[in-house]
Amino acid sequence: MTKTVIYLGHFYGTFFAKLLNTFNIKINLSFTKMEEPEDLYSETEEFRPQICIVGRRNVGKSSLLNKLIGQDYSKVSETPGTTVNPVEKEYKLLPHGPVLLVDTAGIEEEGELGEKKISQTIKILAQSDLILVVLDARTELHPKEIELFATIEKLDVNCIAAVNKIEFGINQKLLSELKELRITHFEVSCKENVGIEELKKKIIRSIPSKEIKFSIKELVNKQDTILIVIPERRQVSRAQLIFNQINLIKSCLEQEAIVILCRKDEMKLTLENLKAPPDLIITDSDSILTIIPEVPEKVKLTTFSLILSRNKSDLRLFLRGLEQIEKLQNGDKVIIYELCTNHLEEDEVSSIKIPELIEKYLNKKLNFIYAKDNNFPESLSEIKLIIQCIGCTKSKTEVRYKLNEAKLLDIPVVNYSLLISFLKGTMPRVIAPFKEALLEWKRLNISSYT
Repeated sequence: MTKTVIYLGHFYGTFFAKLLNTFNIKINLSFTKMEEPEDLYSETEEFRPQICIVGRRNVGKSSLLNKLIGQDYSKVSETPGTTVNPVEKEYKLLPHGPVLLVDTAGIEEEGELGEKKISQTIKILAQSDLILVVLDARTELHPKEIELFATIEKLDVNCIAAVNKIEFGINQKLLSELKELRITHFEVSCKENVGIEELKKKIIRSIPSKEIKFSIKELVNKQDTILIVIPERRQVSRAQLIFNQINLIKSCLEQEAIVILCRKDEMKLTLENLKAPPDLIITDSDSILTIIPEVPEKVKLTTFSLILSRNKSDLRLFLRGLEQIEKLQNGDKVIIYELCTNHLEEDEVSSIKIPELIEKYLNKKLNFIYAKDNNFPESLSEIKLIIQCIGCTKSKTEVRYKLNEAKLLDIPVVNYSLLISFLKGTMPRVIAPFKEALLEWKRLNISSYT
């Protein structure tokens, strides 16, 4: 039988064994100073940033890829449009480490084939961690390039412009346009191997660092008392459940907070036995409605799923997605999207609870489309809203990739936890601990639903 070792430091409470028994998992406890169990909290896959090389035809995208890796890998030709399908190359970019470079087709392609190429490029942009836009030093910005920069601006991705072919001179109007758009640029010549090393150094500095592990900084402070109400039901695997809860407890301990665990039916007694109210109570979405009446208004209260959502993405984006709820009309198409493959097909949260809550709130009938990665609709032109799961088994990077696809198509997105909290009437109480989310709620002036 596999044993998990948990190292506990500033820990307080008598209910931890009950949590473990709930999941029938044997835990070997060591009440010592907090240590980092090897690989227990690391991402399941090696972090390998994707760098997208994009631009018009014949500006030198393939040449730049070849110069960056120091070999003739991507086909180079004077004939525009040589790159038909994306060209991928894994490369160890020292001192950073492994990256994936992707050379794309020209952005001004025309016709049915051209549209297909552009569609491929958009998907690659959405899944990139850094974007290199290659420009011809001799020209001003083309309308397609201006459109490209506007598209990239929607994404939470660093962008660098590589002004290529400087051996022919540099159009000063181009540099002025880049300055006006606040685009960082480097002047290079792939033909004469000028400026490549400087560009490489900037690329390394611009690649996002390996994502931060589960964190509740700015939410929990030193010596805070955190009361965690153990969930009673779940839609995810036991292994993932215990993994997320241990991460939450571990993060509290790292902040030198005092952690107390109890069940929902023990919460009232637990609160009565405390000399002072806890600084934060964390519970699950199913229990929140019954717990709120027992919690003093001055005590901060939130859910496991909202904390996980904040770690995976930006709650402000999902709050903006809530605005779209009011605009939905009878028959509108709404995608309910499961990022995680471990969720059951008959998962009642996505197939029953969410549709019922929305239609009751709106008093309208909507056209719900259920999707996973293997059956996500190709055309999203008629989609009015995407509702996606938290991504409990996905990394922050994977969740961002999916959100970027929606951003590029200007489709509002909201996730399960925020939507259910809103439709259950627990907003803004449950987002009050998240300062940035509460400020966005007030800015949007969304009406509470009761």
